[in-house]
Amino acid sequence: MLWVTVIFGALVGFSLGLTGGGGAIFAVPLLVYGLSIDARQAVGISLAAVGMTSAIGFLGRWKAGQVEITTGMMFAVAGMLGAPIGSWLSAQIPERLLLTLFALLMLVVAVRMWRKADPSTVQIACATDEAEGPTCRRDAAGNLRLTSPCALLLAGVGVLTGVLSGLFGVGGGFVIVPALVLFSGMAIHRAVGTSLMVITLISASGVASHLLAGRTIPVETTSLFVVGGVVGMFAGIWASRYLSGPALQRVFAVAIVAVAIFVILRTTFHL
Repeated sequence: MLWVTVIFGALVGFSLGLTGGGGAIFAVPLLVYGLSIDARQAVGISLAAVGMTSAIGFLGRWKAGQVEITTGMMFAVAGMLGAPIGSWLSAQIPERLLLTLFALLMLVVAVRMWRKADPSTVQIACATDEAEGPTCRRDAAGNLRLTSPCALLLAGVGVLTGVLSGLFGVGGGFVIVPALVLFSGMAIHRAVGTSLMVITLISASGVASHLLAGRTIPVETTSLFVVGGVVGMFAGIWASRYLSGPALQRVFAVAIVAVAIFVILRTTFHL
């Protein structure tokens, strides 16, 4: 069972290293169905393990210059504000409805990510300032022009990420990466690194809320999960170097669709 925990952690870490998200989405089902851990406890383990694993991955990406600190901090602060809202909502909305809406959102994100990987779409996104374009734009050097409308948009998406984190116990990378690519025009590899930073901070907030609510997080299981997660993280980062931006976006889109289908089947047929 110890090795199974490490292997499951490695799968989660690989997802985080490769795509910058999806780790916690896989973590909770693996803990619940693979290790027979209570769902509430699985959320705490997931947040702690994913947070620590993401922190290590973030440091590596930061040293490689693949993290936008300012943009990431906007997401993180907004996300930490949104997490308590998500925790409150989770007690107000039926679980099946929440999961169904969650799956539908993932499918929409996946379709947009796949379309964004098309070269012609990328050319449109790189329009000049004089042309009509997205709320957030970048200068010729690729730096984000943080106007008020852009800041409000990114903060709003950050709050949504936090709400989802509070609702489902996830780090929010499956929302952060597409949002950074679609709304801020960030390159996919840099979006992955920035996402890891945001996940680290939001997960820390989630762990604090979990403990303050009087719940426990088993140290042994979490530690083994982290060990596997770190190994998987570096494997995912290594694999991502051999994928182009568009290819990595398509991999991320396919992963999102796969998880969405699982959630739909789980909700509909109680698998």
